[in-house]
Amino acid sequence: MTLRQYEYALAVAAEGSVTAAAERLHVAQPSMSQQIRNLERDLGVSLFARTPGGLTPTAVGRAFLREAQIAVSAARRARETARAAAEEPAGELVVSVQLGFGTHQLPRALAALRRDYPRLEVTVFEEPSSAELERLCRRGVLDLALMAACDRSPYTAHRLGDEEFVAVLHPGHPLLAAERIGLEDLAEQPWVRFADDSALDAVLRQVLREHALAPITAARVSQTATAVRLAARGLGTAFVPASAVPVEHQHLARPVSPAVAHPVIAVLRDSAGPAETALLDLLRRQTWPQAAAALEERELTG
Repeated sequence: MTLRQYEYALAVAAEGSVTAAAERLHVAQPSMSQQIRNLERDLGVSLFARTPGGLTPTAVGRAFLREAQIAVSAARRARETARAAAEEPAGELVVSVQLGFGTHQLPRALAALRRDYPRLEVTVFEEPSSAELERLCRRGVLDLALMAACDRSPYTAHRLGDEEFVAVLHPGHPLLAAERIGLEDLAEQPWVRFADDSALDAVLRQVLREHALAPITAARVSQTATAVRLAARGLGTAFVPASAVPVEHQHLARPVSPAVAHPVIAVLRDSAGPAETALLDLLRRQTWPQAAAALEERELTG
């Protein structure tokens, strides 16, 4: 097995066909098909299933591709480390963010970073699972991560501020008359929720449990923007970080009482390079809300 085969498999998964993947990587289609077959033979498994929509990773394929992405990213980072003598950082910077966090701040910081380092290519992953994000951090796959909690030392973990959670309602909802909504007022509300294993759904479950509210599910989605749009259409109430609410829907968002907020922690990889350090500095310059004094202070290792 080779890294080139890993790259071919990742391209096929992204494009849904060998032909499109070959065009993207500028290689001959028969050569790529042969390499994929060789890879499957070496592994002893089928990585892709043929469906009406194209080639789709099998369950085994999805597990393999996750690790293949880690290997390919690590190889790219190793190549760029070898070129570290260059004055201007270049290559790939891998950033992962807990879903819904830093929605306003991260794009601004990345845009400023790109202006300073035009040869830098940034890859950003939105990770719904805090456990998976922590695992990737421990493995050193990520150059920088934004998350609510971590077990890294204070030297690599930097608290930027807080994300306060808000309830998003539909136009005309009677609770919009209040500047802040009491959680007890949300009893019997249907909710637009996230996947069971996502950090955002864990926040909602904890809030509902602490206030003896029923978790009535109207829908489940994978993106905060979708949750907000469905809530705005009256499907149910969404509970998301305030920065994740698009400008056009901010008039439908209300903070809750008692306030709910989570810290935003930037975690750098060990032996961080100049690009990661520059991005952290740019993130620190952004405006990050601070949780209300009544909120319990959380430890970095919480």
